[in-house]
Amino acid sequence: MKSALDSIFKVGFGVELNALSGSDEFANRFTKAFDDSNFIVFRRYVDMFWKVKRFFNIGLEAALKRNVKIIDDFIFDLIRCKREQMENEKLVREKEDILSRFLMESKRDPENMNDQYLRDIILNFMIAGKDTSAGTLTWFFYMLHKHPLVQDKVIHEIRDATQAKDNICAKELSRLMTDDVLDRMHYIHAAITETLRLYPAVPTDGKISVEDDVLPDGVEVKKGEGINYMAYAMGRMTYIWGEDAVEYRPERWLDEDGIFRPESPFKFTAFQAGPRICLGKEFAYRQMKIMAAVLLYLFKFRLVDETKEATYRTMFTLHMADGLHVYAFPRT
Repeated sequence: MKSALDSIFKVGFGVELNALSGSDEFANRFTKAFDDSNFIVFRRYVDMFWKVKRFFNIGLEAALKRNVKIIDDFIFDLIRCKREQMENEKLVREKEDILSRFLMESKRDPENMNDQYLRDIILNFMIAGKDTSAGTLTWFFYMLHKHPLVQDKVIHEIRDATQAKDNICAKELSRLMTDDVLDRMHYIHAAITETLRLYPAVPTDGKISVEDDVLPDGVEVKKGEGINYMAYAMGRMTYIWGEDAVEYRPERWLDEDGIFRPESPFKFTAFQAGPRICLGKEFAYRQMKIMAAVLLYLFKFRLVDETKEATYRTMFTLHMADGLHVYAFPRT
């Protein structure tokens, strides 16, 4: 989770957050406030008294208010620091990132692209780039533990694609993860996709109808009405995926030559479909493949409790309850 957050801050905002190392106390407070706020906001769906609690500033709503202040202080400080950096035009040209581009645009339209607008953009990137990738990798490693034959195939493919030496370090190994190498990793791509089918990063999502319509089963939908779809349930439906729908089988995504074969995004909805399909899809796949490949090449993992079945935590994103606790051993 912390590694994914470091990644999105570095790529998206050009900032070394150091959440993984834990060296920045302010960053640690921000990370905790962000995660806790995610959980509290989702709880509003089942807490009929949340507005009362917000009015009196008590319970989880009081905690949410404190967390939002921590988040706002951190993000606004980030925006201020980036503006100061942009005074150095050479630095902007050499290390241009997404936030820098938005800040340059805000100079042309300061009234609409104010700091509140920029804050919302940053938070959207964080939600899209942190919880989704980190959560998927957690479930991915869990499924590999439950399916050792799949894990063996993944490790074999990593070795074959990278041609790395046995005594290579993590930094050198990560440098080998070029686009060409990653594109040759069809099996790990299929294994991650199969994980997303069973454990989609966003388990339920919704749309608003822009006009009157009729669904295939005859249900009428009026303009402005909301519709939710359950990607978690859809990934387990036998009439969509066959009789083995609940089985973890990466081979369903490969053709007879072992090449990854994508399904229609309207069938595999983990990244949505149509004009609003996830913009970070390819970035997410590359991020997850690099992190998984480096860790699996260098370490063997064993669950702390082999008998414990993983369950999810009810949030907007599909977090594993209590996380995934493993022992890591150098792979020799």
